[in-house]
Amino acid sequence: MLVVLALGIVLCAAGIALLLNLFGAGDYVIRRVTSRSLGELAPGFAASRNGFRTYAALVIAVGALAIGIALENAVVLVGSAVAFVAASAVAIAGEVTTYRALKR
Repeated sequence: MLVVLALGIVLCAAGIALLLNLFGAGDYVIRRVTSRSLGELAPGFAASRNGFRTYAALVIAVGALAIGIALENAVVLVGSAVAFVAASAVAIAGEVTTYRALKR
């Protein structure tokens, strides 16, 4: 369980660094990763500032889920699962909106 706890802490720390743009991490990832085309797919929701924040929240939720599993804490487990589902819904809606707005 110690490995799961460590993984959760690392994921939460990485998500927070991306969310708060610590050390320019968020700008770097947007510029180098999320704003690039994936084959024939144009850059999507994650290339926008709000989209990037949504995906950073997903990383934090997964980290919190791992921490909840390691600590066997039902409140953390349920809270992180609800946060993950909510952020996933926002991400899916944003991706659909971004895809529909593409000029073809």
